[in-house]
Amino acid sequence: MAFPQTRLRRLRKTGVLRDLVRETDLSVAHLVQPLFVEHGLDRRTPIESMPGIDRLSINHAVEEAGELHALGVPAVLLFGIPAAKDDEGSGAWDDEGVVQLATRAIKEAHPDLLVMTDVCLCEYTSHGHCGRLRPDGSVDNDSSVELLARTAVSQARAGSDAVAPSDMMDGRVGAIRAALDDDGLADTPIVAYSAKFASAFYGPFREAADSTPAFGDRRAYQMDPANVREAVREALLDVEEGADVVMVKPALPYLDVIRAVREATRVPVAAYNVSGEYAMVKAAAARGWLDERATVLESLLAIRRAGADLIFTYHAKEAAGWLR
Repeated sequence: MAFPQTRLRRLRKTGVLRDLVRETDLSVAHLVQPLFVEHGLDRRTPIESMPGIDRLSINHAVEEAGELHALGVPAVLLFGIPAAKDDEGSGAWDDEGVVQLATRAIKEAHPDLLVMTDVCLCEYTSHGHCGRLRPDGSVDNDSSVELLARTAVSQARAGSDAVAPSDMMDGRVGAIRAALDDDGLADTPIVAYSAKFASAFYGPFREAADSTPAFGDRRAYQMDPANVREAVREALLDVEEGADVVMVKPALPYLDVIRAVREATRVPVAAYNVSGEYAMVKAAAARGWLDERATVLESLLAIRRAGADLIFTYHAKEAAGWLR
């Protein structure tokens, strides 16, 4: 008796068939565009290592947010570059700080656009680390957590729709949740950078945010790239402390981690397609080595396939145009 030959190609024959059986979807609704906002008037400062991405004065951030909203991008994430820095990063929780002012301006102009704000001290400290330092130069976890909670409250008061702590201090999600609740901001969600690795892929971001550590590195508080089980543990602890969304950062070299976190948790999972990932595609495309559109959309689809519900990516604006 002859058995029928298995032909998996049958369902790949036409575009309609491929669409009907596609397992993973990618749409503009899954994307969040990070923006770098700096003090100043009517200024766009190109970031050399991130072609197409600029530091924006507040008026340009409002304009950029409007263009993103018109393309269907549902959310932005704000990083601030303050006019001055100090040892504690006090600009982070200044109610008239650059992120707070930008949040108010964007929400006033585009109330339906979701504004998320990064909660960290590295952009605001003179030493470039993500918290307050001890005399020996190490980061003091507990006193830093107090400052991060203060920052989250200030940002939420300014109108942030969601706060996103990226510092990797232990216990900061619980402290931020308690501080927000005590201030009458219980409806403000926390998007926690739960598994943020000490990665080589952050180089262009550090140029963009002027946040390179003045000494040492961040391996004492960011995660070892070798560890998956620890990443799951971090995510579960953050959920226990009150995180509404957990994030894996970077994305493409950590697809296995995204999948592990997706399977272990029951909250939405975010992935951050970071500056180095963006810069590599841009550099290769500029030399004609890659088809930029096809590469970006395939990369974002892979992040979705790994289990990410939302993707923070510098490609969001371009991808939105391609996905329409």
